[in-house]
Amino acid sequence: MKAVSNPDLYRRLPSVDDLLHQPELVRLAGREGHVALTDAARAVLSRLREEIAAGRLEAAAVDLAVAGLPAAVERRLRQTLGYSLRPVINATGVILHTNLGRAPLSAAALDHVRETAASYSNLEFDLVSGQRGKRDLHVDRLLHKLLAESSPTPVSTIVVNNNAAAVLLALNTLAEGGEVIVSRGELVEIGGSFRIPEVMTKSNATLREVGTTNRTRIADYERVINEKTCLLLRVHRSNFEITGFTEQPALEELVSLSRRRNLPLMEDLGSGALVDLRAAGINNEPGVLDSLRAGVDVVTYSGDKLLGGPQAGLLSGRSDLIARMRSNSLFRALRVDKLIYASLEAILLAYVKQDHDAIPALRMMRLTRHEIRKRGAELAAQLRSARWSVEIMDGDSLLGGGSAPSAVLPTSLLALSCDGRSADDLSEALRNSSPPIIVRVEQGRVLLDLRTVFPAQDRLILSALKQIES
Repeated sequence: MKAVSNPDLYRRLPSVDDLLHQPELVRLAGREGHVALTDAARAVLSRLREEIAAGRLEAAAVDLAVAGLPAAVERRLRQTLGYSLRPVINATGVILHTNLGRAPLSAAALDHVRETAASYSNLEFDLVSGQRGKRDLHVDRLLHKLLAESSPTPVSTIVVNNNAAAVLLALNTLAEGGEVIVSRGELVEIGGSFRIPEVMTKSNATLREVGTTNRTRIADYERVINEKTCLLLRVHRSNFEITGFTEQPALEELVSLSRRRNLPLMEDLGSGALVDLRAAGINNEPGVLDSLRAGVDVVTYSGDKLLGGPQAGLLSGRSDLIARMRSNSLFRALRVDKLIYASLEAILLAYVKQDHDAIPALRMMRLTRHEIRKRGAELAAQLRSARWSVEIMDGDSLLGGGSAPSAVLPTSLLALSCDGRSADDLSEALRNSSPPIIVRVEQGRVLLDLRTVFPAQDRLILSALKQIES
């Protein structure tokens, strides 16, 4: 039966005007402004009326809520005027967590962004000639140092807002009105429903599929080349694997075919590693240098994955092809701003200096299980109490972000349970802490992987857990 609301309960609620005249809120209005405070008060009272109408509040509960109205209005005001985009602590062990913003930026990148954003800059101004310059030169000069020796031809780089945009720009520039040959086993979909066939349609190029899902040979490519063929495309399967009865042409075979038929070869690499990751235990993940060294003409890759920088799409390859893309009107629509260039420049400088530990994502990849276990043991020793059960156990961290889908990094996990609290309840409480802490929940326990937690954040986790206990 539907609950019947009691009109007397509504009469217990103050008017907006009466509520705003309470001393606590008068002082708050002086700091935050009358308009914002009024909106917050109306929202809180409206919520209470909804609760009464639904029959969820009795007289005692209404009186308690009325007594707490000033505090409720202040909380509502803080939510309204506060930032929605907030820093969180990533205790999931997923290094490039797409939902948590992928690669965190280095201190040098943040400093360079801050000084560039707080003033004017030479973004498109040549300080030597005093004339207008090109914004992409700020990172092109550094990537030239990193890539030039690996490429058999002069190499250049331009930057757009993400890798999907890089693929769109390259296809539109090199194959508009023509055909692009790609293996059926590489017609991938990544996060956000980005599909290779659909972006090809948007680029006004025609997809020419060859081979089968699991087996494609070089002869399949050669068989369909015709006068309309503009480009050979290889797409790295960065977020899944095909195993079993499979076959795929070696990159060298595709390069040889592209040379014989005078067709450019493009590779959508996606993850964009600039260093050999085998030392970190990550095998079979192709890098940008590997592709250029093999003779690929254009490589597209992300800035915020294995590169460890901001969201961006980079196109590196033959200077003449990159120049064509730079002159495409789409490039202006897809270009990035000074903040992205500043952060990318700082990240690339770390690569030039070979200071890879300055890049947080790379540093996290290199952490050993022993190092993580030691930190976990120190945290556990400070946490153990009558209510908390803490176990240190072996586990795996993931790269995430659509990179190296089969690669796992051995780690050490903190498995937590608290007397009287379910794992889901604890996870929610940690998400509601300040700053929010994001964890894994498996088999009825909360799991924390300190690989993706900055050491300075350990004390914040400990404080949040002790607050939950109390």
